[in-house]
Amino acid sequence: MTVPTPTSALIRPFTVSIADAEIDDLKRRLAATRWPDPETVGDWSQGVRVANARSLVEHWEHRYDWRRFESDLHQFPQFLTEIDGLDIHFIHVRSKNPGAIPLILTHGWPGSIVEFLKLIGPLTDPVAYGADAADSFDVVIPSLPGFGFSQKPATTGWTVSRIASAWVELMNRLGYPRWAAQGGDWGAVVTTALGAMQPEGLLGIHLNTPFAFPARIPDTLSPEQRYAVDTLARYTGDLGGSNHLQSTKPETVGIALADSPAGQAAWIYEKFQSKTDNRGLAEDVLSVDDMLDAISLYWFTNSAASSGRIYWENRSGTFAGPKLTLPVAVTVFPGDIPRLPRSWVEDTYSNLIHYGEADKGGHFAALEQPEILVSEIRAGLRTLRS
Repeated sequence: MTVPTPTSALIRPFTVSIADAEIDDLKRRLAATRWPDPETVGDWSQGVRVANARSLVEHWEHRYDWRRFESDLHQFPQFLTEIDGLDIHFIHVRSKNPGAIPLILTHGWPGSIVEFLKLIGPLTDPVAYGADAADSFDVVIPSLPGFGFSQKPATTGWTVSRIASAWVELMNRLGYPRWAAQGGDWGAVVTTALGAMQPEGLLGIHLNTPFAFPARIPDTLSPEQRYAVDTLARYTGDLGGSNHLQSTKPETVGIALADSPAGQAAWIYEKFQSKTDNRGLAEDVLSVDDMLDAISLYWFTNSAASSGRIYWENRSGTFAGPKLTLPVAVTVFPGDIPRLPRSWVEDTYSNLIHYGEADKGGHFAALEQPEILVSEIRAGLRTLRS
């Protein structure tokens, strides 16, 4: 891959380097974990099962290799740039193919740049992966404010609209007059905000989490619409514990997790287990190392509180997204929660250029099914090239 030349002196190279002492401290803390009594049920209805958590933590302590992950990250050019008073970390890889569309990929929670690493090669160099050079992208992968290696906000006000404005400045600063955007989870909220803003140069967007519930749910529902309502109720109910706490008490959560790597692991592991398209365990679709890459990034950057505040900053938001008129591509994954019907997607996005239904995958599509998501991004944004 070619290393880009930054187009602005405001952009500084960045290299990930976690000190040996921090890794040693992590292992000491993992070894000293004080475990609670086991759950009193035979399922996950009380949260992460202690036996499963212990297995994950034991792997983290004895077999996980952070240096391997650092080496993976070092394959890609990384940078910092100050936007709106905050240092934003991002990966930037240019395609060698002419006509590549610049594409900004935005993660959610408990997501990070980790989930997009397997997309970079196929998007920037499709020929090497058996696809057409005409489907090439330059990729820009920022870490959300307060996430990963981006700076933590010290004041309030970092709403999704403010983040979207920062992304516009980032793409301008990189010298891109025309570009597209993609996201899922909170990344889809930011990408939807970009779509509502319609900044100059934004060609269109791709979402794998569409925010297209009607402002008022109709009294009569089709089976697909009823399923959407039911899965939303599950999302905000049984699966909504972490969302509720982070939207109301993110600092309390942060204090609880900042001192306990086992607690941080359980907090994220539960989300992977409950929202992936699995047969009962997250490990059915995600490798233990993939999960621990994501968990370790949260641990080493001490970002439990700062990342959780995205819920607090945007706690008035709903799944009834704004009506969008720019080109929108959508891919729905069968295991996503909530899962929206095509009828509501079409009602919300008047210029729907692509609607895809994947045959497998859940809420964390980029991490679960990177090949399917890459294919859908290519198909969904292809018409923008004309």
